[in-house]
Amino acid sequence: MRIVAIADTHGRHNDMSLPSADMLIHAGDISMNGEEAEIVDFINWYEKLTYRYKILIAGNHDFYFEKASDDEIAKIMPENIIYLKDSGAMINGLKIWGSPVTPWFFNWAFNRRRGDPIRRHWDMIPEDTDLLITHGPCFRILDINSGGQHVGCKDLFNRIHELKPMGHVCGHVHEGYGTIEKSGIKFINASVLNAKYELINDPIVFDL
Repeated sequence: MRIVAIADTHGRHNDMSLPSADMLIHAGDISMNGEEAEIVDFINWYEKLTYRYKILIAGNHDFYFEKASDDEIAKIMPENIIYLKDSGAMINGLKIWGSPVTPWFFNWAFNRRRGDPIRRHWDMIPEDTDLLITHGPCFRILDINSGGQHVGCKDLFNRIHELKPMGHVCGHVHEGYGTIEKSGIKFINASVLNAKYELINDPIVFDL
């Protein structure tokens, strides 16, 4: 299956050019301020894209998804978009799991303290997951910020290396954009904006 991955569009989705594929994944931060109008504008755009499968998770900017009830989210979410929040989906035999959670950072959405609070979310990831989507990266893999620091999650790193999925898609750390393969796992940071919030990075295409 050919997959296109994007993340951290922050309201710039209409300026993007997307390649063809079977599946499109957005790994969170579709908005700047997480207001409902921003979210609805993105979803209207996402709904019209012609990919066979479209997966979406929220990011730390996307406050609406944290504050709204499941029923409220369901009302604005079209049937042709798969929205994941510590939940999974099976697509063409691929077992996919998505989570918006990131380590605590300036009191943004879906923040959890490092250690037990965030580990509880990673423990929910099923053992047989093929493709993992999280908003933030794991520690020391595509997670270096502009200050040269590794800011990814150590507990997520440990869980990924326990599970050994085929792929892990993330965003959040714009400076970490790119792909790398380690221990037989494809790691993808699909942030399309750079640290200055300029739209300069291409969507990342990969096969599973």
